[in-house]
Amino acid sequence: MPLYMVDEANRCLQCKRPLCQQGCPVHTDVPAAIRLFREHRVTEAGERLFQNNPMSLTCALVCNHAAQCEGHCVLGRKATPVHFSVIEQYVSETYLDRMDVRRPAPCGHRAAVIGSGPAGLVVAMGLAQAGCEVTVFEQRPEIGGVLRYGIPEFRLPKSVVDRYRRILEGLGVLVRPNTTIGGALVIDDLLRDGYEAVFVGTGTWRAKTLGIPGETRGNVYFGLDYLISPGSFEIGRDVAVIGVGNTAMDVARTAFRHGARTVTMYARSRHVSASSDEVELAQLDGATIVYGKAITAVTDEGPLFRTAVFDEAGAVVGYEDDLDQVRCDTVVIAASQKPKNKLITTTEGLEGDERGLLIVDGDCQTTVPGVFAAGDVVTGPKTVVHAVDAAKRAVAGMLAYMGVKTPRE
Repeated sequence: MPLYMVDEANRCLQCKRPLCQQGCPVHTDVPAAIRLFREHRVTEAGERLFQNNPMSLTCALVCNHAAQCEGHCVLGRKATPVHFSVIEQYVSETYLDRMDVRRPAPCGHRAAVIGSGPAGLVVAMGLAQAGCEVTVFEQRPEIGGVLRYGIPEFRLPKSVVDRYRRILEGLGVLVRPNTTIGGALVIDDLLRDGYEAVFVGTGTWRAKTLGIPGETRGNVYFGLDYLISPGSFEIGRDVAVIGVGNTAMDVARTAFRHGARTVTMYARSRHVSASSDEVELAQLDGATIVYGKAITAVTDEGPLFRTAVFDEAGAVVGYEDDLDQVRCDTVVIAASQKPKNKLITTTEGLEGDERGLLIVDGDCQTTVPGVFAAGDVVTGPKTVVHAVDAAKRAVAGMLAYMGVKTPRE
């Protein structure tokens, strides 16, 4: 165990009103976890973290800690906050290695989970722990969704995602890979076959197009498409990335690891939507951000921009007359994503908003009775921990809908 983690744990003040816990979307009991760690009760600490957030190991690796737990630490006001993420990673990894997974007594209810991203995994585990018979339907060969196919290996090792397959198997969850619901099978088929409740956690896998000339050129790619299999693309030496969100940062850093020598990221304004940590890491890898560039087209040479004019407050008030032609080998468009519409078009009564996001109530139930949803397919692209928070509400809603009594009740 690196002594650094012990030193960090010993710095924790064990606040009576822990702001770190308030800053976490799933309200992780940071002081309790650190206290147990300091007492060498690592397995107990890991169990508490897992019961509150089954994705605790994943969150330790990919969360925006500076904006959440660590960013709210009172020590950070005048000095350096406690780096809970390194403690959480060690504790969670140790616990998953030692976790004794046992299948609970069956409760007599069946549920289906569509999609095995973070929301789908949390729902599948939560329902299975309550004794439900659960089947997960995943359109890709392996489970994980965005965890496996949207976050680069250097940020989230695939071995971390693989651990959840073992947990699912131990809980008795069945997984049907390479199965798309909304294709040969639809939600009505699941309801017909005795699944009393269905969870939709299909994420946002359709790239947001810009509607500009040149978007179909052979050297233009979409961010998520690139991240799914970066080795399949020939990107050349000079890469232009359109967008400055977290996906764009992952694209930039991945491009450097696949042969790029220069990566320039372009923002329409002076606002960057990616987390500060991800921006810092991308810049450390060598990426450059250029502000005030609104793309108008992609030519054979590269992207064509209008250059913004800013006022004293930093707001865009207009654009220069001359267009700016940037020369590069590859253009990657990372301007957000939205859900695919297969489920809406194949399920009568299932409604989405103007962006195609599923509409749900406070219990995460959609406009179709018995069909629930959470995660990016409801909120749009957000973080793993936000998906976990919503998925926990969905589990409670589904159990109540099926009439499953939990031990707490």
